[in-house]
Amino acid sequence: MNILKEIFIIKACLITLNSFSQEVNSDIDSTIYLNEVVVNAFQINTRQHQVPGAVSVLSGEEIQTTDGNNFAHTLHSIPGIFMHSGTYATSRVVIRGVGSRTPYNTNRIKSYLNDIPITSSDGISTPEDIDLLGIGRIEVIKGPASAIYGSGLGGNINLYTPEQSNNSVEALTQYGSFNTIKAAATGNYNNGNLNLWGNISHLNSDGFRENSRYRRTSLLSSGEWKQLNYSLEYTIMLIDLNAQIPSSVGKTLYETDPSAAAPNWKAIEGYKEYQRAITGLTLSNRLSENWSNRLSVFGRWTDSYERRPFNNLDDGTSGGGIRNRLTFHNTHWDALIGLEWVNDIYRWQMDLNNELINKNRESRDNYNFFGMVYWRPASDWNISLGAAVNKVNYKLTDQYAKNGDQSGERSFPIIFSPRLGINYAPSQLLALYGSAGHGFSMPSPEETLLPEGDINEELKPEQGVQYELGIRLNLFSRSTSIEASVYQIDLTNLLVTKRLTEDIFTGINAGKTRHTGFEFMIKQKIFKLPSFPGSLNLNANYTWSQNKFIDFTDNEIVYDGKKLPGIPSHIAQANLQWEPIKQLSIGTQLQYVGKQFIDDANININEKYFLVNLRASYSLSVINNSRLELFAGINNLTDTHYSPMLTVNAVAFGNAEPRYYYPGMPRHFFTGIRLFLL
Repeated sequence: MNILKEIFIIKACLITLNSFSQEVNSDIDSTIYLNEVVVNAFQINTRQHQVPGAVSVLSGEEIQTTDGNNFAHTLHSIPGIFMHSGTYATSRVVIRGVGSRTPYNTNRIKSYLNDIPITSSDGISTPEDIDLLGIGRIEVIKGPASAIYGSGLGGNINLYTPEQSNNSVEALTQYGSFNTIKAAATGNYNNGNLNLWGNISHLNSDGFRENSRYRRTSLLSSGEWKQLNYSLEYTIMLIDLNAQIPSSVGKTLYETDPSAAAPNWKAIEGYKEYQRAITGLTLSNRLSENWSNRLSVFGRWTDSYERRPFNNLDDGTSGGGIRNRLTFHNTHWDALIGLEWVNDIYRWQMDLNNELINKNRESRDNYNFFGMVYWRPASDWNISLGAAVNKVNYKLTDQYAKNGDQSGERSFPIIFSPRLGINYAPSQLLALYGSAGHGFSMPSPEETLLPEGDINEELKPEQGVQYELGIRLNLFSRSTSIEASVYQIDLTNLLVTKRLTEDIFTGINAGKTRHTGFEFMIKQKIFKLPSFPGSLNLNANYTWSQNKFIDFTDNEIVYDGKKLPGIPSHIAQANLQWEPIKQLSIGTQLQYVGKQFIDDANININEKYFLVNLRASYSLSVINNSRLELFAGINNLTDTHYSPMLTVNAVAFGNAEPRYYYPGMPRHFFTGIRLFLL
């Protein structure tokens, strides 16, 4: 009954919006159009209306409607995604319910920047490290159907730097609550066949919680040199980050003193710092009228240190790889075949009270061979059939003799991941699609280690199959864009990260889960007038999901039928952007997050919450067609007390409470100036 009620309300809203749009449009000569969206989903540049599967896109304009510091505010504009965000440096992305049980990071999705893999070899993705000013477009593919990108049951987040054709310089200065300061500069140079773009930014904040100071300096640059039959592109990302760790807190502190840090982390002023570099060079060749090839060569390096109450971790990664994609195109079909190979050398050591307690070196090889065929028997149809073959190897070298030689190798079996997708678009107004696809997630190196430090030879990759059906609509003279989809994901060999002590984690396979859901998104040009009240646009989405254990027993306790923790059953967000006059823009972001279970037994609950964010900007022209933008905003306008991130199944040590909660920021403000020089 609740679903029927929600569908009725959605229909009523659409009828109301349509009536209002038609009334406004009758008073003006022009028709409101939504821009045609072209995506690179599933490896082929295709109009979104013709893609045989669910793919969500955010443009640069939509990305820039927040405070520019919290990645979660941006990702929540897409249905099917929930981003736990404890601090600027502690996050976890969950897509269609996959990845909720990872303790402190994201490891069930893959991330790419300009087609360069930025997910680490242990499966960790941190797209939030990239400053939002450096992102021109976000494409999200959801669920195991994205298997042609390799390991990542949850899906893919593909990021692209801005594409600009003019010479320009931008500068930004921003100040906010908790002494949050941001400064950034962006430049673009275009000279015929050469285009160079770069962004440098610095963010510093004291944080609203104890021991939560944050500092990040980043450089991001990309460019392209075009010739008649080939082009050469580069991407460079450099990040220097230092972030204190307040960690999660128990229920008492969460309710009485949410600004407090966990006592043990506060006592030692725990923190993490790292420097990270990723570089990529891509050569695109047009081999003939029908054939083209895209080859990327990339390298990456990370040096990290984390000070913790139980021990200190010093680790780093160096490596790289290649990614190649050969494509064929003609009127009725496209085909591609490709490979991605990544090799990383990961080294880590731990010390306690300045005494070394462990030291290891690990080599990791990831191979992914993929292919896809798109067949268009008629202009209405787009049928895709694809598959990927994946192989992953780990080799551990124990460099600490005192605990015995725990060296070993783990070669996982070859995994075959097929995918089938069909899209039927009889007109520009309607498209129907369906797909079925297989995917997998490899255990992280940490999960493959037994408590004693030996490699667990019995641990299996997590695998799943997704089925989805969807519809896309462009209505009312294309002033309304709607997409709705339903899906089911069946996972087997569920990977569960178990925390045995404060500093020891291990992985187990724990049966089966089922993820079902409904996603809805609407982009509506409500009205557009040449004078006051100007224009009003709506971007809204809603997600309902049910994520259950089908077969899961842990410590002889049966959890069959229980809901997975850390996943809200209901998420809704609406972004309204009003430009009453040309110079003034007022935006509001409304978000509702339903209750979540915190543990497998479904005993503890994180209550539902509702957030309101506001942002206003005023632009004025300055010398030589340049523009100055003044902006200000309020986040969490209602000063809601909430927890935007949870440590699911937190273990209580001694007489302490389980530390489930990361308190959310109270009402806070920001203001700034942005200068555009053309």
